[in-house]
Amino acid sequence: MTAAPSAEPGRTDPGGGRARPRVVGILAAVALVALLADLVTKHLALAALTDREPVRLLGGLVYLSLTRNSGAAWSIGSDHTWVFPLITIGVVGWIVWMALRLRSLPWAVSLGLVLGGALGNLVDRIFRAPAPFHGHVVDMISLFDAYGQVWPVFNLADSSLVCGVVLAVLLELTGRQRDGRRVGRDGDPVDTSATQGVDQRERA
Repeated sequence: MTAAPSAEPGRTDPGGGRARPRVVGILAAVALVALLADLVTKHLALAALTDREPVRLLGGLVYLSLTRNSGAAWSIGSDHTWVFPLITIGVVGWIVWMALRLRSLPWAVSLGLVLGGALGNLVDRIFRAPAPFHGHVVDMISLFDAYGQVWPVFNLADSSLVCGVVLAVLLELTGRQRDGRRVGRDGDPVDTSATQGVDQRERA
């Protein structure tokens, strides 16, 4: 009797280029949680911090300080607010395209964090004052200083984006691919299916 074909070397979950529904579901769930957390905290910040002095927490390590940012970090690009929604839409489109062939759980978490953070700030850019696609982002977390003199004032969407990007860098450095494969330091796929192939031959 012939042996059953083993999985492609280095592929942890064979199945061609199609995305796994479970992985895509996790990406969507992480993005949704990140988006909702950002929207809720912005609503609370607007309700509690408007026309109020910054709130000092943890001995001055963290301040809650409501600001509206028309640009990026440190108000970079504040005169070209309309550019940021276009960039974000491009990022969202790229993540959706990646989701069509995503087969890695860690990458699903990473891309979900980036997607949720990007959508959180995109909502501000599109729907908040002063005008559609020119909206100012609501920020409320400042580190070490009440007015962002040490570190830019940020929100949970920014935190989600940073965590997602850092995780993506770590996954790249450890050779974990978005299609579920793992690549060694020499660039060759790491064969994680060798034992599975032996078991299949023994059963055959």
